[in-house]
Amino acid sequence: MDILSNMYLGNMLQDWLIAVFILVVVFSILKIIQRVVIRKLERLAASTENRIDDLIVSMLKQTKFLILLVASAYVASGAITLKPSIAAVLQKGVILILIVQGGLWAGAAISFGLKRMIAKRADQDTSTATTITFLGFMARFVLWVIVLLLVLDNLGVNITGLVAGLGIGGIAVALAVQNILGDLLASLSIVLDKPFVIGDTIVIDNLTGTIEHIGLKTTRVRSIDGEELIFANSDLLKSRIHNHKRMQERRVVFAFGVTYQTPPAKLTRINEIVRTVIEAEQKVRFDRVHFKTYGDSALNFEVVYFVTDQDYKLYMDIQQSINLGVFHRFQEEGIEFAYPTQTVYLQK
Repeated sequence: MDILSNMYLGNMLQDWLIAVFILVVVFSILKIIQRVVIRKLERLAASTENRIDDLIVSMLKQTKFLILLVASAYVASGAITLKPSIAAVLQKGVILILIVQGGLWAGAAISFGLKRMIAKRADQDTSTATTITFLGFMARFVLWVIVLLLVLDNLGVNITGLVAGLGIGGIAVALAVQNILGDLLASLSIVLDKPFVIGDTIVIDNLTGTIEHIGLKTTRVRSIDGEELIFANSDLLKSRIHNHKRMQERRVVFAFGVTYQTPPAKLTRINEIVRTVIEAEQKVRFDRVHFKTYGDSALNFEVVYFVTDQDYKLYMDIQQSINLGVFHRFQEEGIEFAYPTQTVYLQK
């Protein structure tokens, strides 16, 4: 009992032993709770579509050994009497550990959100993983800069000048690399707004091609002639883009002319003949056919129909089939196509 009554740092050995016992018990309870909660939430997450429990599991897994130990020590410190200076240091240490742990939890939330975004967009556009990963890196970088500033502030460092310096330095860097930042922001806009994805066929000005890669700075397009076209993301978004992949229907307009010698009875049958040929095709919606104008050497007709599929090859197959069908029917009816001719009359 005399040994237990000895004083160490203002407390009896008995008080120190009680504090250590409390620390061990509290730490063990917190660790058991952490493992049990994680295990139960993992089972729950596997059986539900709710993603909140998955997020909580990810954050709990980032709860480090040190934060549990510090929390246990803080509880155990109630069993002993500490000097004000030591108590202040302990309290400040607890605050600093909590700030760092909060950064770890926030980082886990960011990583969880990024994984969900990548998984959701992977089937539609595999290239977005690179951009989303980069954005995640930037988000975590900003997060840990904020954590560092909070730690320095709690240590008594005046961070006002540091924040001002970071602001001025950030402006200087942004001005120096504004073109690169413009392309990065354009890449972010492409990922989030999705005007096109990998595999889309687009027309930019007079260039046509298929999207092959969407990067942080450039987008690569494989032209219909075979060469690779590389566009800066910012320049690409400034252009007028025609996305053929998202075309729901393709409107087709074509014209032909017949000779002026065509009898009126056969002229009136042309509309019915063309309509019959077009409506016989699959994935085609007929719109109209009209005797449009009197040309210099032909009676001109205009035809409009819609192909209900975006495939260009299918459209060309249908157009070819319609052309051949009209040609054969005109031959059967004795209707002649016109071609540029001139008739000269000489008068004595």
